[in-house]
This record gives sequence, C-alpha cells and structure tokens, in this order.
Amino acid sequence: MLHDNSITYKVYGKYALFTDPLTKIGGEKFSYDIPTYSALKGITESIYWKPTFVWIIDEVKIMKPIQTQSKGIRPIHYHDNSNDLSIYTYLYDVEYLVKAHFEWNENRSELAGDRNENKHWDIAKRMVERGGRRDIFLGTRECQGYVEPCDYNQPSIPYAGISERSLGVMVHGITYPDEQTEPEYAGKITVRLWKPVMRNGIIRFERPDSPNIITRVIKKTDYKIFTAGKNFSGLSEFDTEEG
Repeated sequence: MLHDNSITYKVYGKYALFTDPLTKIGGEKFSYDIPTYSALKGITESIYWKPTFVWIIDEVKIMKPIQTQSKGIRPIHYHDNSNDLSIYTYLYDVEYLVKAHFEWNENRSELAGDRNENKHWDIAKRMVERGGRRDIFLGTRECQGYVEPCDYNQPSIPYAGISERSLGVMVHGITYPDEQTEPEYAGKITVRLWKPVMRNGIIRFERPDSPNIITRVIKKTDYKIFTAGKNFSGLSEFDTEEG
C-alpha cells in the first residue's frame, strides 16, 4: 500500500551489520540476513526526522544476494590496554529498496502546531534526493551507507522466484515512551520480536503496534518535552534553507 505521504529510496553499501543480539554474548557479532525494522527506521530518520511524527517502515526489497564476510576485529577497551580479537560477520555488498511513510506522534501534543503534512513530505523527498540530512549507517557506525532516489517497481532479481522464505525470530525494534500507543506500556521502553517472511525478495513489516508482535518491557523512563522556540524549531528552520 502506498500512503499519501510515502517515500521510497535505495540504500546501499559495501558492508552491513544488523546484529543478532544472541551472538553478542561472547563478544562476537553476527548479522541477521536482512535489515531490522529499527535499522531501517534509523536510516529513514537520518534522511529526515522531527519529533512531531513517527516513521513507519512498510517494506524492504532485497536487491542483491545475501552474502556474508567475516573479519577479525580488535574491540576498544576503555578500562585497560589489553587486546582481544573478536570475529564479526558482516553482510557484504548490500542494496535495499525501502518504502516508508510517517504518522503524527500523538504523544507529542505540544507539537500539534507543527503538523504540516505536505511540507514535511516535500522536505523528506528533497532529503532523499540529497542523500539524507545525516550520515547513513547500515546497522553500525563502521558500515557506511548511501541513499538515493529509486524506481521502486524494480523486481528483486536474486529472490523474485522464491515465493516464501521464513527468516525465523528476529528483533523488530525498540519502542521508547514517546512512541508508545498502548496504555499498558506508557512510560516504558519495550523491545519487540517478530517472525519475518520474505516473499519474492520483499519483506512486509508488521507495524510496531501490531498484535502479531511479541512485546517485552525493558524499563520505565520519562521522555523529553519539546517547546517551540526553546528547544524545538519546527518547520521554521526550513523556511529559508529549503524554501
């Protein structure tokens, strides 16, 4: 489904590391086969974001074969000068087409005056053309990514003929208090799990508030309040910069 305020873009890079948390226990890191919802949300927020709205990732299309490459990494030790060698397994030569749309963050009632859908959408599309407002990372900082506009109707050549491929249980993402939609999770940070299925190279994501998502509470916390003219500039910063 294409929403009225949807954007599509291509993101690619030489390496990606969408870490499976189960592999971090011994100091190693191993990437999931596909990007997580939260990783794509972070990339989309690096293109353009305001606390007024929340990006919803609709789907991702896998455009290159899933392949991995392992490297020996020396983690930084801040408490001593010892050296360790860890094995990180990265995805190699990745390219994805992403479809996303934004929705107003109803928990941010103090920003209701910034809800100008057309202007936010226009800015988001221009930021895609410029490669994003901030640096793009594919799961982790050492994996530089690049964003550009795309023709989203392209097929996923490597997986177009595979009607269904289950990818097991994966982390979907983390929901912070200001994005919670269920009253029972108000003021809490939660982690989400799900079972993605790739069909013809496309993964269609469940929404963070979907009943098919497994949710667990991490901790309770408060969130920052934004005040226009004090610690939030709204759309006014773009009046001269973007036109």
